[in-house]
Amino acid sequence: MALTGSLAVLMGIGGPFGLSPIQAFGSMKIKTIPSVNVQQQTITGTVTSATDQAPLPGVSVLIKGSTKGVTTDENGRFQIEAANNDVLVFSYIGYISTEQAVGNRTTINLALREESNNLEEVVVVGYGTQKRNEINSAVANVKSEDFNSGGSRSPMDLIQGKVAGLNITRTQGNNPNSKSSIQLRGINSLKGGTAPLVVIDGIPGGNLDLLQQDDIESFSVLKDGSAAAIYGTRANAGVILITTKKGKAGEPRYDYSSYIQHESVAKKPDYMTASDFRSLIDQGIIDKSLDLGGSTDMYEELLKKDNFSHYHNLAASGGTEKSNYRASVFFNDAQGIAKENTKRQFGGRINVNQKGFQDHLEMQFNLAANISKANLLGGGINDDLASADYGTTTGSDFDQAIQRNPTAPIYNPDGSFLEVQGFDNYNPLARLANRIFMRDQSTISGDARFTYNIMDGLKVSAFGSYVRDEYNDRRYRSTADWDQRPEGQYQGFGYAAKANYLTWSRTFESTIDYTTTIADDHSINATAGYSYQYNTLEKFNVNNNGFTNDAMLDWDLGGGGALNNTSLPKPGMGSFKDDNTLVAFFGRVNYSYLGRYSAQVVLRHEGSSRFGANNKWGNFPAASLGWTISEEDFMKDNNFFNNLKLRAGFGVTGNQDIANYQSLLTLSTGGTYLMDGTYFQTFGPSRNANPNLRWEKKTEWNLGVDFAILNNRLSGSIDAYNRLTTDLLYDYNAQQPAFVRDKILTNVGSITNKGIELVLSGSPIKNDKFTWNIDFAGSYQSNRLKELSSDLFQANYLEFGGLPSPGALGNTIRLEEGGKVGNFYGKRFAGFTDDGKWLFYKADGSTGLASEMNNDDLTIIGNGVPKFNVSLNNSLRYKNFDLTVLFRGKLGFDILNTQELYFGNKKFLPRNIFKSAVTKHNQINDDPQYSDYYLEKGDFIKLDNVTLGYTFKLNTNYIRNLRVYASGRNLATFTGYSGLDPELQDTGFTTGIDSRSFYPRTRSFTLGVNVGF
Repeated sequence: MALTGSLAVLMGIGGPFGLSPIQAFGSMKIKTIPSVNVQQQTITGTVTSATDQAPLPGVSVLIKGSTKGVTTDENGRFQIEAANNDVLVFSYIGYISTEQAVGNRTTINLALREESNNLEEVVVVGYGTQKRNEINSAVANVKSEDFNSGGSRSPMDLIQGKVAGLNITRTQGNNPNSKSSIQLRGINSLKGGTAPLVVIDGIPGGNLDLLQQDDIESFSVLKDGSAAAIYGTRANAGVILITTKKGKAGEPRYDYSSYIQHESVAKKPDYMTASDFRSLIDQGIIDKSLDLGGSTDMYEELLKKDNFSHYHNLAASGGTEKSNYRASVFFNDAQGIAKENTKRQFGGRINVNQKGFQDHLEMQFNLAANISKANLLGGGINDDLASADYGTTTGSDFDQAIQRNPTAPIYNPDGSFLEVQGFDNYNPLARLANRIFMRDQSTISGDARFTYNIMDGLKVSAFGSYVRDEYNDRRYRSTADWDQRPEGQYQGFGYAAKANYLTWSRTFESTIDYTTTIADDHSINATAGYSYQYNTLEKFNVNNNGFTNDAMLDWDLGGGGALNNTSLPKPGMGSFKDDNTLVAFFGRVNYSYLGRYSAQVVLRHEGSSRFGANNKWGNFPAASLGWTISEEDFMKDNNFFNNLKLRAGFGVTGNQDIANYQSLLTLSTGGTYLMDGTYFQTFGPSRNANPNLRWEKKTEWNLGVDFAILNNRLSGSIDAYNRLTTDLLYDYNAQQPAFVRDKILTNVGSITNKGIELVLSGSPIKNDKFTWNIDFAGSYQSNRLKELSSDLFQANYLEFGGLPSPGALGNTIRLEEGGKVGNFYGKRFAGFTDDGKWLFYKADGSTGLASEMNNDDLTIIGNGVPKFNVSLNNSLRYKNFDLTVLFRGKLGFDILNTQELYFGNKKFLPRNIFKSAVTKHNQINDDPQYSDYYLEKGDFIKLDNVTLGYTFKLNTNYIRNLRVYASGRNLATFTGYSGLDPELQDTGFTTGIDSRSFYPRTRSFTLGVNVGF
């Protein structure tokens, strides 16, 4: 002990004698070292969650190296006596422990971050919740702190690239009036819906317009049949459960979020300028009469360069454990890159939670509203009421901009708009100036849930909701519009139209839930329930023309002369209503033994009014098993695996997402007949009855592995699935007689989907100052049509993707039995003749001109469905700075470049063309032809999101947190594709076609702030 004590004195810096070894022996001189002034002081502070800044009660605050410590109170506050050279250790279950040096501070406020791989995490599943380590199905959960940063035009943008197998694409970029295309694990229907069922706070078919990015708590994606079967006939395409933020106990608080956003075109088409066009005139390629004397860049004229969108959301929350609330209001002014393309929204959301009857009764109430006004005109719009795409942006304005003669002025000398004559041509600026297409829309949702806890482990619940969505469209074409010209059918008069749309649904569901543990080893949870949902749709439209001036626009429909002038087009009106009902009984039992073995069984018995009298009801069973190997005794001493679990699931789901009354013989109007001087309307059958019509049915197997290794520094999951969808619905030829119509909707075909999904999360660096987390999501898929015909109904193949005029170029995609979904079917390019005519390969290997090709010479030439979808997200945090960098990509697919097909060909003259027509494709001296000459590899990787933020640590009683950030989206694309953007619609059956009409893809730049008071 004497020796040890002596060494301690000699080697210790600032020992009892104030001497270091160097001082004692190095120079043999004694120097006085001042002693450290150790002072005790009172440290106070508040600990919150970094996720939502909510106070964390029960956090352990311990002085490092001692047993002295305290815990935070219900408001997250603590007080402890510590020395200025002490280090405080903050730890809380499910959160990352953090150390803080005391120093001279008397106040330490801290935000703890959640562990990303916490197996005790509670995940929302159908009609309940489960702990992550008890889930045996393929379920992905994304919480608010993991959402994509920056301003999002759709709630689904928040999780784009976050869930393996979930395909989210905005084919019109940040067009504020477009929606996301969503598809999970490939295509699953020919005629029915292919998008997942969206459930918002328990409301099946919830409206995404009612969600703002700052009001969403989490997304849960039920990917496989065993997870989704509890939703029965609506779960074939998967289920997305969205949970909004709710009230919590605590002091009143306010949260304000805001951003401004600017859009710029990511890539512009390389079309001829006026000088390029005149150069072709000088070369004799274009007739000199086509030089109209101007210099116009119509594409640039259509862009709104000064677009600035802004968003504001203010939320208030607070209350007690027995009664709490959260309320938010928002305003969003979204500006598109195209002129006359905007959407302004305002609304709010209220949540109230209350306990009563000695805490036995719990009530939750939600109310949400969205009021919007949209200018749909910009970019081109589908105004055909009979079209399924009515009201959607077509991109036709930018198609016109490319092909318009660039030497044509915008205006005539008299100030009117100059229209360049030609097939299907118009002046886009004239259309914007002379037309109106506005939409006023209101969407509301209300729901209430009452839960009564009968006894420990036993509770019953009743849930009711009402969702209403309605809009009013107003359209007008002025007397100066090209379509209203005096020499046309409207004889120089104006045209006005109105359209009203109303849909509403009411839902009632009740459940009983029982949870128990037997002998501390066996955990059982059982749920049984009843569900009822009624949906209805109402439409009304009216139009008139013959308006002699534009003074009243569309506000005096009765003032149009067409009511009395039979030489004008006949005014029109129409109305429509339909409805459907779903009724279901369902049950689920979960079992767990020792946390090692788990099982789940599900059964839903459901009836739909949409199907035939012989097939109103169906059963949808599911089962899954799980084995947590890492909990076995033989794994206790292993230092490599922190978690290892095997999962297997099987489930049956359905698809009833078709139009109403398809099983019934319905009537529609026909011609009129004259009797006694009066014309009478006739009615006749509009469809064949099919009492055997039933839902499409999908059976799915899913095998999965969950793992965490290296002290949870690397975790992930692997899932492999195999789907078979049978009884596919499609319109087949019907024999007449006995059928009265030539087509009938019936169940015949089948389609298969196979795939593998991989999710990885790693933490290469993790300490109290710097952390670096990496998340990877990747998937592989293969879809094939297995059957298309039966003994009664035959179809050799189906075709999709018809090409627009000029030229009867036909369809581009063929779907046939045994073939892959998305196959391009057409001619194989063999070169050109000496005079620039196309040559293609024939079936026997010889070559021939386009006119010499026949159907036998056509074959599969490519595929437009990406085989691989990948994303890589990097999250870095250094002190108060945070940085996220997201890469997304799609690999293994082809793109048909229809813009090059038309505009890259000199034969398209005298319309304007791409520069490539006289460079890359200069050899072509023939009409446009569809072949693999225009197929290109579509593989790409995008730098999709970069966000840099800074969080201020403020010592104030008024501001709880303050974060500012800058974000950029769609910043760079790495691809070999020569077109504008390789990220195309890859949902449905028209995948991989880069349309000639387009809405510009943009880069978005956002500045934002989040403040908590």
